[in-house]
Amino acid sequence: MKKRIVVLGASGSVGSQTVDVLIQHQDMFEVVALAVGQKVYFLEAYLDKYPLKYACVQLYDDYVRIKEKYPDTRFFYGDDGLISLTSLENIDMVCNCLQGFVGLLPTLNAIEHRCDIAISNKESLVAAGNIVMEKARLYKVNLIPVDSEHSAIFQTMRGNVRKDIKKLIITASGGAFRHLNRKQLEKVTKQDALKHPRWNMGAKITVDSATMMNKGFEVIEAHVLFDIPYQQIDVIMHPESIIHSMTEYSDKSVIAQLGVTDMRLPIQYALTFPRRIFNSSEELSLTELGALTFKSIDYERFPLLDLAYAVGYLGGNMPAILNGANETAVDLFLEDKISFLDIEKINFEVVRLGKEIYIESPTLEEIIASNDWAEKKVKEIINR
Repeated sequence: MKKRIVVLGASGSVGSQTVDVLIQHQDMFEVVALAVGQKVYFLEAYLDKYPLKYACVQLYDDYVRIKEKYPDTRFFYGDDGLISLTSLENIDMVCNCLQGFVGLLPTLNAIEHRCDIAISNKESLVAAGNIVMEKARLYKVNLIPVDSEHSAIFQTMRGNVRKDIKKLIITASGGAFRHLNRKQLEKVTKQDALKHPRWNMGAKITVDSATMMNKGFEVIEAHVLFDIPYQQIDVIMHPESIIHSMTEYSDKSVIAQLGVTDMRLPIQYALTFPRRIFNSSEELSLTELGALTFKSIDYERFPLLDLAYAVGYLGGNMPAILNGANETAVDLFLEDKISFLDIEKINFEVVRLGKEIYIESPTLEEIIASNDWAEKKVKEIINR
């Protein structure tokens, strides 16, 4: 029987590659629904080739137009549409490839409908990790990581005893500006920031990679997903991005997961877990690579990674505050309204101010309010 799949954020970088994998293995998967944002052309291109029972777009005007064009598909729109898709019956897996805080409520709704999730929406886990994981345990739902780093950790933990883990080692490419010093960063542009040396990703995550905020969020994700204390999670620089992450055990053994820089590999593993099947990705040739290099992280050079650790230790609603601040700051940078280094300054200031509204054990409503508070605070900072 085919596995029935819903893909949220299907037109984004990870989402479109997820759709590629599903098309490649139509003998194993049935795509029941796709959700796109404003890239409606992506959805139309899919519908012109393949039948689809349900679909969701972001804007009402697009919804009105497309439902007339494809009468055999039932359409939804907006945030409520995402909830509708994650409420469908007889779905085996939701692939949450949404970018941003908007992915949180669909994640929780999918869990409440007892649907396993292949998750690349890190904001769900960063902002509300305790709530998401508690609900997943309650409903006995599997959250299978799609990010290459967390997929690697997930794989290197298979067949081992959790209490034997000494530490997790997350690798970082360093992003577009890994060779630049703090002075040189003052002059970088949006176009510079969007040129990642190893991965082809969406705009926000590429900028987050350049600031190392993405790696900071991955540390928080790893803590949430694998229930490992922050003091047992390390980050090291690995420019080649071939070792996606490692797990060190109490006997000093270190198990690594290697692969080419192709997101379709961790996507497919999440979809087919626990099986491994053929795909069309390139083979990894270690002899052609010749060498892999590693370097300690300079936290003065990448202060947002240090900030993420600090926020993770604080816990409560602080990760939601950092997420809201960073999401808004990156949007402003991409709109050419602030400089690259302003992203750091804004995040630090909002976190500092956020300590005044710290909540140790926030509810979902308080998490949402904290994220919204941070977004508003960023706008106040740049307008003063």
